[in-house]
Amino acid sequence: MAAAPAAQAFEAGDFILRAGVAHVAPDDSSDSITVGGAPLLNGADSKVTVDANTQLGLRGTYMFTSNLGIGLLAATPFKHDINGGGDIPSDVKLAETKHLPPTLTLQYFPMQSSSALQPYVGVGVNYTTFFEEKTTGTLDSVVALEYGIPGASTSLELDDSVGVAFEFGLDYMLSENFGLNAAIWWADINTDAKVEVFDGAGNFAAETDEFEVEIDPMVYMVGFTYKF
Repeated sequence: MAAAPAAQAFEAGDFILRAGVAHVAPDDSSDSITVGGAPLLNGADSKVTVDANTQLGLRGTYMFTSNLGIGLLAATPFKHDINGGGDIPSDVKLAETKHLPPTLTLQYFPMQSSSALQPYVGVGVNYTTFFEEKTTGTLDSVVALEYGIPGASTSLELDDSVGVAFEFGLDYMLSENFGLNAAIWWADINTDAKVEVFDGAGNFAAETDEFEVEIDPMVYMVGFTYKF
């Protein structure tokens, strides 16, 4: 660090791009899944869990003073398996989905602009959109048996989410323009979910009551910084 050039300033008007590996680790929970107020599976508390995923993370910051910036988090789509929870074993895959989590934050950089080491904190809003939801043959088979619907198929709907987000990050500039970055976020991501059931001919047969799934992930990212 001592050998780094002194002129590493983050100054008003700078654009800072960061790219690296982003890992989403859900701290998940869900409501019990019911149909007409009754458990989805007779005698079982049916819930879901959401697994972790790693993708390419992309972030940009515009500095409008030497200490304040606006940051935007983007990424390639995250893909998550949705597994059993409650009385359903967690190794049973029930569905999968993809999501994009654009997050806008106001960032504060407390160090002087001449410092090569630039920690920052941020607070803002996360918008998460879910797409390509798919259920598994395992869920289809269980529902067909439980409700006596030969050849039953299912579909999953997940509502988009808007919530608060917090971040802490650290840039270490190796030169005037290039550096290293590490960052961590927490985002409030909750979605209302519903499963629809169709008979063997593709006709609507039933649907679950709407149930809430809290994902609330920690997001970890390490990568490179480019300032221009």
